Amino acid sequence: MSRQAIKITLNTSEQTQLEELRDRPTSPQRLAHRARIILLAAEGKESLEIASLMRTRAARICKWRRRFAHQRLAGLQDAQRSGPPLQYDEKSSQRILAKLDETPPAGYSQWNGSLLAEHLKLPAHRVWEVLRRHRISLQRRRSWCISTDPEFAQKAADVVGLYLNPPHNAMVLAIDEKPAIQALERAQGWLRLPNGKALSGFNHEYTRHGTSTLFAALDVATGQIRTAHYARRRRREFLDFMNDVVQAYPKKEIHVVLDNLRTHKPKQDRWLQKHPHVHFHFTPTHASWLNQVEIWFSILTRYTLRGASFTHIRQLRSAIDSFTKAYNQKAEPFEWTKRNVKQVPFQYKYSNLNN
Repeated sequence: MSRQAIKITLNTSEQTQLEELRDRPTSPQRLAHRARIILLAAEGKESLEIASLMRTRAARICKWRRRFAHQRLAGLQDAQRSGPPLQYDEKSSQRILAKLDETPPAGYSQWNGSLLAEHLKLPAHRVWEVLRRHRISLQRRRSWCISTDPEFAQKAADVVGLYLNPPHNAMVLAIDEKPAIQALERAQGWLRLPNGKALSGFNHEYTRHGTSTLFAALDVATGQIRTAHYARRRRREFLDFMNDVVQAYPKKEIHVVLDNLRTHKPKQDRWLQKHPHVHFHFTPTHASWLNQVEIWFSILTRYTLRGASFTHIRQLRSAIDSFTKAYNQKAEPFEWTKRNVKQVPFQYKYSNLNN
C-alpha cells in the first residue's frame, strides 16, 4: 500500500512568490525547478504524475513536498552542508611546528616545505597551509646588530640629548664617511622583448674606474649637508674635512656626533686641543645607526648611486655634488619615531644648558 502524498495548500503570498521564482529568467534553475514542483502539487497532482511531467524521480518530488510542508518557502533553499571531512587535525599542525625546532637532516642547512612534508609523511600543500597560517617564511632572513658597549645607555642618551635638546647657540653636526664608492661603467638602457614589452635595466658586466671616499656633515637642526671628496680615508683626510667644517661655522660651539672609527679618536688628539670649541660625541659600539648622517647616506645610495653608470671618478663625484645641491634646496631635519621606548635613568650632559 503506497503512502499518501502530503497535501500542499498555498496562501496568496506563497503562490505569488513561487510563480515569480518559476517564471523569472534570472532565478537559479534548481530553485525554479523546486517552485514548479510545489505549484503542481498545490494543483492537486500526485507525485508520480509530477515526476512524469518533469522527467525526474518520484522520490525527489516527495522530498520537496515534505520540505515545503514543514518549512514552507525556506524549505526550498539548500540545506547547510558540512563539507568534506577534515583529513588533518591540530595535532598535525603541532607536528609541523615542532619539527622546525629540530636540526634539519644531514646535508641541509635549513628546513623547507618539501623536506618537512617528506619527513612528516604529509602532503606538501598541508605544510604550506600551516606555515602561511602562522606567517612563517622559511626563506626570509633578518639580521641584527646588538651593541655590547657597557656604556651604551650613557652614550646613547648623550647623542639623543644633543638631537632633542641641543646646546644654546651651538651647532650639532652628524659626521661620517662613505668609503670606497665605486665608479662602475655599466651597459644599460631598454630591452625590447619578443612580446612587445620593454624593460629597463643594465648588463651584469661592468668596468671599474676607481673608487672615491665621501665625507659628509649633516646639520641636525636644518638637515643641510656639507660634503667633500677624497681618494683615501685616513686621519689626515678626516682632519682636513674638519678644518673646512670649522671654517664654515666661525665663532660657534660645534658638537660633532661620530662613530668609533680609529681615525676619529686617537689617544693624543692635538687637533682638539687647538680647537677647544669643538666637542666630539661618540656613538656606542656597534650603534652607528644613532648617527643621523647614515640616513642621508642611504638616501644618496637609493637616488644617485644604485644602478648608475660612471665612466670616471670625476663623473661620480659630479653626480654626488649635483644631488647634494638639489637636496639642500629642500632639506629638512630628520624626525625619529619609536614605539615603547624604554626610559633609561640617565640625565644627558646638555639637558640644562638652555635653562
